[in-house]
Amino acid sequence: MMRSLFSGVAGLKTHQTKMDVIGNNIANVNTVAFKSSATTFSDIMYQTTQQASGATATRGGTNAKQIGLGVTNGATKVSITSAGAAQSTGDALDIRLTDANSTNFFIVNNGSQNLFTRAGSFYIDGNGNLAMTTTGYLVMGWQVDPDDPSNIIKDTVSALRVMRTENLTSAPEATTAANFAGVIDKNDSQFESTGGYVRTFTLYDNLGYAYTAKFSIKKVDGTMGRYTIELTNVLDQDNHDVLADYISNGGKLEDIFGTNDITTKEYNFSSAVKWDDNVTNVDGTSTGGYVFTDSSVSPAVKYLIDKNSENPPSFVLKELDSDGNLTGTSLAYDASKHGFPYTNAEGDEVVITLTQLLGVPTSDLTDITDGGVDLNGFDPSTKATTSPAIKVSFNTVNYGIQFDTQEGTLLSVGNDGGTKLMFNAHLLGPNRSDEDPINEELQNNAMSDIEIEFASLLNYDNKGTSTVVANRGIPDGSSMRGEGKKLGTMTGLSVQNDGKIFGSYSNGNTVLLGQIAVAQFANASGLEEKGDNCYDTTLNSGEFDGIGIDISADGSSMNTGQLEMANVDLSSEFTDMITTQRGFQANSRIITVSDTMLEELINLKR
Repeated sequence: MMRSLFSGVAGLKTHQTKMDVIGNNIANVNTVAFKSSATTFSDIMYQTTQQASGATATRGGTNAKQIGLGVTNGATKVSITSAGAAQSTGDALDIRLTDANSTNFFIVNNGSQNLFTRAGSFYIDGNGNLAMTTTGYLVMGWQVDPDDPSNIIKDTVSALRVMRTENLTSAPEATTAANFAGVIDKNDSQFESTGGYVRTFTLYDNLGYAYTAKFSIKKVDGTMGRYTIELTNVLDQDNHDVLADYISNGGKLEDIFGTNDITTKEYNFSSAVKWDDNVTNVDGTSTGGYVFTDSSVSPAVKYLIDKNSENPPSFVLKELDSDGNLTGTSLAYDASKHGFPYTNAEGDEVVITLTQLLGVPTSDLTDITDGGVDLNGFDPSTKATTSPAIKVSFNTVNYGIQFDTQEGTLLSVGNDGGTKLMFNAHLLGPNRSDEDPINEELQNNAMSDIEIEFASLLNYDNKGTSTVVANRGIPDGSSMRGEGKKLGTMTGLSVQNDGKIFGSYSNGNTVLLGQIAVAQFANASGLEEKGDNCYDTTLNSGEFDGIGIDISADGSSMNTGQLEMANVDLSSEFTDMITTQRGFQANSRIITVSDTMLEELINLKR
């Protein structure tokens, strides 16, 4: 009789415990990354009043007689591997772990030990550390390699101090290159004005200070395509002309382009280049141009002389047909005849002229400097189409402007190694190779930090309008080389899917600041809840190695601007609440009925 009372009491206690767990789940329904718990019951023990007996030849066996002594809380299991729903916050430092079984945990430190959490609500504390919003615990991860800022050293985790003093700014980058591009039309009246055709661009020194370099282009001889390009001033941010100040203070600037004029260069936009064995197989009716036949290969190859909008003014052809009449003869360009005149074997004068590609204006295109061309055998009576032809790039002129690294003052304006002649060609026809590209350097002693390229300037009739633009940097594929940047201040932080933290700066730079590490455990359900959404290791969870892992190693990721919500299922909780309530009521009846029975027993004495 008394056993039933104790069983009823045990039942009340276990159902009370289950109700406590349900209440905790419902209370934390909106707690970030909360993991719900569930209680399972188990019977306690049994009193055996009779042991079981085995069967004999004459009688059967009997089972043991046992009386149960109640119920207890067998286990309280945390559904730690069940992820909660995602909630968007828009905060770049709110991070949700996305993994298959919720097996990854952020590593945080409370000042004395590492703990683990799924709650990714972080902020930057007063010391610049990444920390938990709710507790201030420091988020742990890996640091940037000081010898290679693009690399992470994945060793023992430490606090991520992403807003340390050196990270608040991004170092400036000095401008090392610029370019002028567009069309120069000799009929543009600006080239004959007092100030000339003016173009400017902004450049940066090593300290990030901005300067405006001003250039003036003036015509010397439009017929021959000769112009002067003058650096008129370099203005600082206070509109002071540092170029004039430097000269007036007795500074001596190095020669520009190898000339004696310290700020002006006369530049001819048609320059001599040469090539060897640039050929094309041609057939059909000529629309202009001349073909030279090479019979040294089989089948014979015809050489097409042509020019496009980047006209080569003089050239050398070699290894042509040995049966030609002009072996060793040099032809000079005759500007009055707009071509290369010579007398053939029949005594007739023939003039070789150059044509341009279709779609290019025909006037004022051929600004050719008189020069020589060696020809060996040709057939001027044979004509062919002019497309495709050989594409040639013009002189790459390097203009240097140097600033002092520490003080940011102007040191010199000059040419870093002289004018460079660069040659590029498209080879068509049989397998032939051009000569090594011309890379002749006119040396002087000028040291330059800024290379200004004029190679993209074209000289032709554009209806009296020039379209020259000056740009910081030189095109290099899809990017600009040598643009330079001012001093940048941090404008924001971002976290990539692999946990790498980047700082964004006002000068356009993006700098790697560290990487958030995560921890995994063999039995995540064995972790001990420590409150504050944190867990600690136990003997049954597995140990943390102190280093952690890269979350991307198993295909998991970190999603910013989101938080993981609680995985509490209210429908299940309310259902459990009903069954728990009924179980509690039933156990209370055990006590009342047992009490009534005891009362009847006591009444027997009366």
